[in-house]
Formats: sequence, C-alpha cells, structure tokens
Amino acid sequence: MNATSTAIATLNPVWRDVLAESYRALATVVAGVRDDQWQLPTPCSAWNVTQVVQHAAGDQLAYAATLGIGGGPSENPFEPSGHIDGAPAALVGDAIEQTAAAWATVADGTESVPTPLPHGVLATPVAAVMGALDAAVHAWDIAMATGQPSPLTEELAGYLLTAARSGHPAPGSGEETEIVEPLRQWGAYAAIVDGKSEDTAVDELLRYLGRDPQA
Repeated sequence: MNATSTAIATLNPVWRDVLAESYRALATVVAGVRDDQWQLPTPCSAWNVTQVVQHAAGDQLAYAATLGIGGGPSENPFEPSGHIDGAPAALVGDAIEQTAAAWATVADGTESVPTPLPHGVLATPVAAVMGALDAAVHAWDIAMATGQPSPLTEELAGYLLTAARSGHPAPGSGEETEIVEPLRQWGAYAAIVDGKSEDTAVDELLRYLGRDPQA
C-alpha cells in the first residue's frame, strides 16, 4: 500500500477516538490557563496564548461549518485579534461542541468528506485526524506557554503523524506530496526541526510541525 492507503487503513478504526482525545486535550489545557497568563508568548511565535486559543477554536468551527453545522468562525483564524468576549473556555467549548456534532453526522463507512483545508475533500479518517491534529498541537502550544503538562501521548502523536504524512495532490500543482507540505509553504507550519536519535513519537510529531519539543 502507498502512504495514503496505509494512513486510511491505520486511522479508520480510531479516528473518532483520536478526535475525542484531542478535543479533551484542548479543553483541559484552556481551562488550566490562569488569569495572568493570557498574554504570554507561545511556541507559535507570532501569537500569545489568547490568540492561539482564538485560532484553535476558529479552526474547529471551520471544520464544523464545512461539515454542515454552524456558521463557522466569526473572524479569520489566521488573524486572531487577541481579544475574546466572554470566557475563553466557553469559546473553545462551543467550538468543540459544534465540531463534535458535525463529525457525529458522518456515518461509519463514509469514504470522504469536505474540509476547510485548501486540499478540499479528503478521505474521512485523514480529514478527521487532521482536525484532531490542529486541536491537539495547539493544546500543546498553550500548555508549554503556561507551564502545564504536555497533553500529547505517544499513541496520539503516532496517529496525528500518520495523518500529517499521508499523501495527497497539492492544491494548485496536483503534485503528490505529504499533506502538511502545502500548508507549511503557506506559513501554517514552520520548517521541520532536526531530530535526535532518542526522539519519541511526540518529539517527532512536534519537530515535523516545526516545533522544538524542549520549548
């Protein structure tokens, strides 16, 4: 099997669990942010904690809207204002609730679904786990910025990396490439950070997404 077929086969039995775990990670970490930590810098170097929360919630709302639930984010997730009306935990909770409801409408066996990614329609297990990746990795960003434990487990990281490295024709060129690479070229992820021989699955995922595991 090629990388795409392998990813689909690996993720198909687990994608709902991966989504649920990633949503829990994001909700738990946001709930753990203290009142004096919202302006702290994060591993997303251009954004503080508040802005990462806005971005993460906005991305999930975009997935929900693409799947037919809700109206999507109220602002561009890639230009977060840094100001949240109300409690950040409520913003994230609403986004997770809408996105979970949207994925619940996808029947088992559905081969593909639309996504808010530039790639458009993707195989359902890959699409779902790419949404999970967004939630889980931004949960890690917030956790590192605020001194909380990493929400990423080895098993979760392995599944997220499988989706990220699955192949797909790149938007525009149609050239087969790993699904993250066009997103990296457009600035959604930084360049891969060199690995080390002792890297865990979590380390490998973070480096692949342009993060230093020791941040």
